[in-house]
Formats: sequence, structure tokens, C-alpha cells
Amino acid sequence: MLTGNREFNEIYEEYKNLVLKAAYIYSGNDYDAAEDITQDTFLKLYTNFDRLKNGNVYAWLYTAAKNAAINYRTRSGREVLELDDEESGIEEPAAKSTEEEFASREKSRLHRKIIAGLREKNPRWYEAVLLVYYMDIPQEAAAAMMGIRLGTLHAMLHRARNWIRKTYGAEYEEMD
Repeated sequence: MLTGNREFNEIYEEYKNLVLKAAYIYSGNDYDAAEDITQDTFLKLYTNFDRLKNGNVYAWLYTAAKNAAINYRTRSGREVLELDDEESGIEEPAAKSTEEEFASREKSRLHRKIIAGLREKNPRWYEAVLLVYYMDIPQEAAAAMMGIRLGTLHAMLHRARNWIRKTYGAEYEEMD
């Protein structure tokens, strides 16, 4: 039992992975930061639970985690960290072949380019793609979180996929 509040515990168990996933994605794939953001988000929920329990807790948790992660990413972008490899105790990963490493870097670069382009083209498409395809949130729940009808979400996803194919399809095909 996490707390004496059974209803809060049920919400925590149901949504902890959603909050962690949102924090991870929006923080720039920083797992440690995502864990801290998740903990802070649920602490805020716990302290304000009486005011929020009749509202849309699901959307509140997602939005709070997203905003905290974006704030974290903005702040951490200003920090410059230096780490001496010998002192860190971190071992080098097993080396990939040069071709595999190049292909992996190129796919990662294209992926970042597509996501950045999508965010710039249409922030709503970006949010829909992020919720449905990256966070694996069911489409009905994603539509509710975005405050739109399911049919509207389907149209957004369809348009986003078509735009990605049209804009980046040739570049993707060259990679294979």
C-alpha cells in the first residue's frame, strides 16, 4: 500500500507507466530525469488530490508530466557537463561494424529530422503521433486527452503519415 488513500493508489498503479513514458519522451530520453519527474508529478497529484479526483486525472497527469519534462529539458540544455571517461568507470560498449554504426546513426538522424519537421509543420499532428505511436496510448484515450473526437484523431494521424511519406519518403528509401 503506497498511502492510506486507496483511490490514489489505484490511480498510481494504473497511470504510473503513462507518466513515466511521457516524462521520458519529453525529457529527451533521460530515464533518470523521467523517474524524478514521475515522482514529482504524483506528489503534486497527492497534495492536490481532493481538488482533482472528480476531474480528468488521466489528462492532468499527462499534461503535468509533459510540462515538467519540457521544463527539465529547457533547463538541462543550458548545462555543460564534462566527464572524464577514465574516472567514470563506464565501459565502452561492444563495437559495431562501421556499416552498422553508420546506418544506425543515419536512421537516428532521419528519425530526429522527421520528428522535428512534424513538430514544426503541425504541433497537433506531432502530439497525436507522439501519444499514439510512441507512448502506445489507445487512440480513444489519446483523443480524450487532446480534447478531440476519435474521428478527428484518425484524420490527424492519416494526414501526418501522408506528410511524412511525401516529405521524407525518398530519403528513407535511399537508406535501405
